[in-house]
Amino acid sequence: MQRFGRVLAIAAIGVAAMMTVVDVADARRAGGGFGSRGSRTFSAPPVTRTAPAPAAPIDRTMTPRQSTQPSTATNPASQNRTNARPGFFNGFGGSMLGGLMMGGLIGMLLGHGIGGGIGFLGLLLQVGLVVLLISLAMRFFGRNQRPAYSAPAASARSSAAAGAAPSFRIPRIGEAMGGAATGASAAAPVPVQTDEISVGQDDLDRFEAMLKDVQAAYGAEDYAALRQLTTPEAMSYLAEELSDNATKGLKNEVRDVHLVQGDLAEAWRENGTEYATVAMRYESIDVMRDRATGRVVSGNADEATDAVEIWTFARKPGADWQVSAIQGVEA
Repeated sequence: MQRFGRVLAIAAIGVAAMMTVVDVADARRAGGGFGSRGSRTFSAPPVTRTAPAPAAPIDRTMTPRQSTQPSTATNPASQNRTNARPGFFNGFGGSMLGGLMMGGLIGMLLGHGIGGGIGFLGLLLQVGLVVLLISLAMRFFGRNQRPAYSAPAASARSSAAAGAAPSFRIPRIGEAMGGAATGASAAAPVPVQTDEISVGQDDLDRFEAMLKDVQAAYGAEDYAALRQLTTPEAMSYLAEELSDNATKGLKNEVRDVHLVQGDLAEAWRENGTEYATVAMRYESIDVMRDRATGRVVSGNADEATDAVEIWTFARKPGADWQVSAIQGVEA
């Protein structure tokens, strides 16, 4: 039994090691996504015939998320709670002063006040003194209890508009974005104006060529070629993956890339940059080798494997396309 248990333990360790190596080899494909798709980074691209399943979300990006939660400073509810705090006359001070007033009046009516011995004239004198003291006290404490007035009505409308601003969304084709920003909308997140664009066959051919070039540069660990083919952000993530492979003593070999099918998911322009997201199904020889010996650690060096990925390309006016994001496809 001990010998059998030892064999099972060794087999379990071996299986775990194999699964770890497979995870390293398939991390770029089966993982989430990295890079940037502009204002659409956190929205899934439309499904296509090539990629009928949703794209994996981009979980490594430098694009900040836009928050629409109203701050405490502009939240009317918090302002009401702040202004509703009890003052001196609404708390203990008011109870004490009221008790003194009622006690004084009752004492005067019974004739036991300051001038109880002088009859009705003393009663009037005591009433006058109490009224004078109350008036002076209210003036004194009133100066410290003046309400803190809010900003003018325009600012109030601005705060209300900021708190009730709708969440950010991508405008539809041809939808107007409105006029110039006013004071009421200045506090809300500014929508990004996007225009749908058309992509020609020359662009699609270029995307297919870039698929092969990026895979070849990645397999050869050609950092100079990757810098030309990808945006600085996408390049940083690819360089990080290559560095991790080198640290583990591995090298990812990718060759014989062949595009089987591709579909354009969406293409748009924003802030002077054009984007095109393409679903691509391709075949390739994708293996992980031991860096020192060249031994195949995972994958089949003689059989092509199939993969489906979502690639987003970006370009500035007058510049070439570059890969800005790569996403896997959820199972």
